[in-house]
Amino acid sequence: MSTELIDRLVRDRRLARDEFESLLSSATVAERAYARDLAVAATRRQFGNRIYVRGLIEFSNHCRRDCLYCGLRRSNRAVERYRLSPDDILASCAQGHAAGYRTFVLQSGEDARFTDDLTTETVRRIRAAHPDCAITLSIGERSRAAYQRFFDAGADRFLLRHETATSEHFARLHPRSQTLETRMRCLADLKEIGFQSGAGFMVGSPFQTLRNLAADLAFLAEFRPHMVGVGPFLPHRDTPFRGEPGGSVDLTLFLLSLIRLTLPTALIPATTALSTARTGGWKLGIEAGANVLMVNITPTAMRDKYLLYDNKTMGRPDVFEETAAVRERVASIGYEIVVDRGDHQEETA
Repeated sequence: MSTELIDRLVRDRRLARDEFESLLSSATVAERAYARDLAVAATRRQFGNRIYVRGLIEFSNHCRRDCLYCGLRRSNRAVERYRLSPDDILASCAQGHAAGYRTFVLQSGEDARFTDDLTTETVRRIRAAHPDCAITLSIGERSRAAYQRFFDAGADRFLLRHETATSEHFARLHPRSQTLETRMRCLADLKEIGFQSGAGFMVGSPFQTLRNLAADLAFLAEFRPHMVGVGPFLPHRDTPFRGEPGGSVDLTLFLLSLIRLTLPTALIPATTALSTARTGGWKLGIEAGANVLMVNITPTAMRDKYLLYDNKTMGRPDVFEETAAVRERVASIGYEIVVDRGDHQEETA
């Protein structure tokens, strides 16, 4: 039965929520491997053996939100807060460009000091300095007018994980001031404006059921984002979920394969959380259908202050050494890092 559902997913690029739930609950080890092999074939058909790297700049760990799972939450007084200046961000971009990166991902908490004006000006400066590069923002919920300003200034992509497509589950992960309705409105605004838009969710977050995960897959099939970030939930010691177990790596890998079969052209990272949860997680992610790696090019002194979860994998302090090491690791499994913006593509026939 599961093999038939997987074959239909390959053909139709979608299943009903109940069918996704059946697949998640009943697939055997062999059937998961079948999905994985099809996902890798789909990735190879679309992208060849190319892996895209993104230079990640975590420019602020200030956050006005209080998400129960996140180490950067407003209520966490143990965090040593920092904020890079626009000049610092530009310097990180310059170093990343020299190391071969053609996409910069600017990620932060929802920092009120980084106003719409300041963010727009920072994007404009990066665009002027690096016209050959893509600029991705991952800075949370803003107004549609703000998103439009960022796009007009030169931002190309926006990552905003939906976290869960079930409103009741969303409410158990966030305070009342945050709603799934607002998150979904932001995602719709971003896509309508013209951003290459990214959604995603945690696997194994507290209170999550297979039915919740099936709803996530059904949402992705309907929304069809250009990028999808999925990784296992990992607890942080200074959050209300400190004692919760981490999410399953094996289930995360199966979900990555199903997402690849649903969205053959999507840009899907093997996330840092995956590599933190299991040694060699980046390799397992690629072998499940991922085709993007994030490399942290944040100034070294700040990296251990941006902790969404405990025991985060940091990489080498030197950007050039870490980039060379990533290139070698990827080559060792038959893939290659490309110096390319790595934009979303139309499907290859």
